[in-house]
Amino acid sequence: MERHSALTKIGFCVLLANSALAIYSSRGHAGSVAFVLAADAALALLFVALAKYERAAEEGDAAAGGKIKGAVWALSTLLTAMFASRVAPLMPPFAAAAVWLMSAATAIAGFWAFFLSNP
Repeated sequence: MERHSALTKIGFCVLLANSALAIYSSRGHAGSVAFVLAADAALALLFVALAKYERAAEEGDAAAGGKIKGAVWALSTLLTAMFASRVAPLMPPFAAAAVWLMSAATAIAGFWAFFLSNP
């Protein structure tokens, strides 16, 4: 059985409490509730993938580590796009474009760091 640090447990408790408050505040707005639930699910999957990646690195399993790296990049890119899609419409057009450009730059830089730079 895997043990998690106290800080990890506190972080998840804060995430759950914040999500519960967001869902309570968004009652009647199915899209907002779905966004919160999807973001929480993606964060939980990202946490699991990172733990598996660390385990694969400790065991020296490069093949599994490469596949997990892809999942980590995809989940982090998904979260970046999800939050940009919520923030950009609230901004003036120039700022919204900057939000999307920064999101794209983050995804591209993450891809480069994970897959194209020296391992």
